[in-house]
Amino acid sequence: MDMSLIYLGQQFTIYGSLVFLLMGVFGNSMNILVFSSVRTYRTNPCSFYFLIGSIFDNLYLLINLTTRLVSTMSGVDSTSTSLIWCKIRQFCIVTPSVITLSCSSLATIDQFLVTSKHARLRRCSSIKSAHWIVFIVIIFWCLHGIPCLVTSNIVGDESNKDCTITNATYSIYIPIFVFLFLCTIPIFIMILFGCLAYRNIQQTTHLAEQHVDRQLMRMVLTQVVLVVVSNTPFGAVTAYGLITAGINKDLNRQLKEYFAICILILISYSYYIGNFYIFFISSSRFRQTLRDRIFWWRRPIQINPSRTL
Repeated sequence: MDMSLIYLGQQFTIYGSLVFLLMGVFGNSMNILVFSSVRTYRTNPCSFYFLIGSIFDNLYLLINLTTRLVSTMSGVDSTSTSLIWCKIRQFCIVTPSVITLSCSSLATIDQFLVTSKHARLRRCSSIKSAHWIVFIVIIFWCLHGIPCLVTSNIVGDESNKDCTITNATYSIYIPIFVFLFLCTIPIFIMILFGCLAYRNIQQTTHLAEQHVDRQLMRMVLTQVVLVVVSNTPFGAVTAYGLITAGINKDLNRQLKEYFAICILILISYSYYIGNFYIFFISSSRFRQTLRDRIFWWRRPIQINPSRTL
């Protein structure tokens, strides 16, 4: 049974990671194509947050999921052989994920603002403000990740090396930060402002006059559901690790935990791959725009009558 749990966990990680990586890179690339090339999306604060989030989703997958897949397949952890890669990987475990979750939270807050019946709140939503907010968010979280670069190191002897955070205080801080800022706080913000935005829609009768995009609103609300479904297991794993950190565990318990964590961690990656697919399902305009961008040669040629005179 012990060996079977290890084998099942490894196989689940290999095949699940491969499928998720292909789906995620494709989906996020399609998001980037649509949100960056269509003017109505490009000039909308909410879809701009989607664009930046998709870029960092791809970065997160290409660095973290690829490393996880390769190390499981080869049995060799590349972060334990290269100090530079060790530091980069530890930095990228947290920083891209907290940036993309910040963008998702900002998109939900933006929809609360644009659906408000108060003009003062609606004016707070602008593409210029979104550019500055994203710039500040990226700079802030990158600066926050610098201690991770400094304190990450390879420890152990030649036969058992491991990439880990060597500062005791920071090693305690990181799991708490992950639980709060990658799980609890984003879920709370997105549920809160998603519900407030939905309430605004129910209470407001003149949405067209307020330039509220109902399809964009559906995309945001479905993203809220995705975040809750994908990040709750990750939060549970992190909380369990904090609670049981000082407990001595026998081999059987460790193996069961390893198998459960393999499944739950992979489920948490669904947030970084799922946005494109929920956007595709929830918005007919997004589907039509995607078809126009992929099959660009099929678009009808528009003739300006004034040019023919």
